[in-house]
Amino acid sequence: MKNYHSAILNLLGLSIVLTTCGQPPLYNGENSSVPNHLAWDSLLQSHVNNDGLVDYEAFIRDSTKLNLYLLELSISPPDNIWDESDQLAYWINLYNASTIRLVTQHYPIESIKDIGSSIQIPFVNTPWQKEFIKVLDKTLDLDDIEHNIIREQFDEPRIHFALVCAAMSCPSLRNEAYIGSTLDNQLTDQAKIFLSDLDKNNISSNHIIISKLFNWYGRDFKKNSTLIEYLNKYSPTLINKDAETDFMDYEWSLNEM
Repeated sequence: MKNYHSAILNLLGLSIVLTTCGQPPLYNGENSSVPNHLAWDSLLQSHVNNDGLVDYEAFIRDSTKLNLYLLELSISPPDNIWDESDQLAYWINLYNASTIRLVTQHYPIESIKDIGSSIQIPFVNTPWQKEFIKVLDKTLDLDDIEHNIIREQFDEPRIHFALVCAAMSCPSLRNEAYIGSTLDNQLTDQAKIFLSDLDKNNISSNHIIISKLFNWYGRDFKKNSTLIEYLNKYSPTLINKDAETDFMDYEWSLNEM
């Protein structure tokens, strides 16, 4: 029987071989521990600036460190004994780190949308539907993580300010890892940063021109309130309830320095 760790390493494209004895470890119950995300935090601090722009060439040079971090996540997924905030931080970090890895594997590109089918059919064979993310014996795509795991299991609209699609109109990539103990503050900060960014949202009391994220994921933001009531939690300007609403064009060029 193939060594469990070696099989995962080969799937990640690594040349490192680890040896173990006997049965593969079980990553559940008392054997499960929360990753500290220090490796990802270090990469983000080194290769993402304060505006959330990414040095993809530097990530390529540090690809072994990135791959080892993704390996750590792949063999230790969330367990029910984890706090919910630790589980959500895991999935956000996995999504963002996997997005970086996907781009670096195809770099140089002008847009993440250049990855995928040469036939431009909306929502078919997109970069978000490429199955390349290993979690134990499953292979996931980015859509699986966002829609089938995060949005399905967590009632948290602020994830849309944290998940990054490698485009200029996306929320900025935070240059620190998400951590369960600080996740609530991090997500609130991300919401305020996003709504204050005039390239992504232009807000006044009577007229708002906002990101298409609020259109695409409208039901997430309007579960417990109107959209304007939700925006007013984080907006730098108080918006009138009858303000005119328009949506910005989405800029898909790569979010690189």
